Amino acid sequence: MSGLEELRSRFGGHAPGLLGARHSYAVLCPLVEQPDGLHLLFEVRSASLRRQPGEVCFPGGRQESGESAVACALRETGEELAIPAGQIEVLGLPDFICNPRGFLLQPVLGLVSPEGLAALCPSPAEVAEVFTVPLDFFRQTPPEVYRYDLTPTRPEGFPYGAVGVPEDYPWSRGTVEVPVWFWQDHAVWGMTARIVRELVK
Repeated sequence: MSGLEELRSRFGGHAPGLLGARHSYAVLCPLVEQPDGLHLLFEVRSASLRRQPGEVCFPGGRQESGESAVACALRETGEELAIPAGQIEVLGLPDFICNPRGFLLQPVLGLVSPEGLAALCPSPAEVAEVFTVPLDFFRQTPPEVYRYDLTPTRPEGFPYGAVGVPEDYPWSRGTVEVPVWFWQDHAVWGMTARIVRELVK
C-alpha cells in the first residue's frame, strides 16, 4: 500500500476526535420528574473505589472501542444503577469537556421514566448512594467559584533558536474554574458542576 493509499484508508470516513486524547468518557445527566418539577439525579461514588471515592458524580465511564457516547452512558447507567436503557429518553448531547490530563468527557442528557426510576438499584461496588436535586435549585443558586492556574514548566534543552523563538518565549498558560454547589450534606463540584452549570445557564 502506497503512502497516499494509507492516508486515504486512515482518514477516509474518519470521525474526528480530540487530537492526542488517550481516552474518551461519557456520563448520563439523568433528569427525573418529581412533584415539584424536574430533578437531576446524582451518585455518590463508593468508598471502595480507587479513584475519587465519596465524590458526587453522574453515572458514566470510559467508552469502549467503537462505542458511541450515548451507548456508553446508557450502558454505564445500567451497570451502576440498573436503570434499563429503554427507560431513558435521550434528549441530546451538551458540550463536551476537554480535560488537560488528556481525555474527553461527553455528557448525555436523558429523561428517566417513572418505570426506570422504580427499577433503580445502585451497585454497592460502585455507588454509595443516590440523591436528586431540583433543577430550579441550580438555576436560582449561583455556585461558589474557585480558580487555579495551569502554569507551564519550561522544557529543558528546548531548541529555541532552531525553531525561531526567543528563550523567554511565553509558553501558554491557562486558568481552570471549579464551581461548587452545596445541597444538604453533598457537594456538587468539579467537572460534574461544570456540566450542571452548562445545563442551566
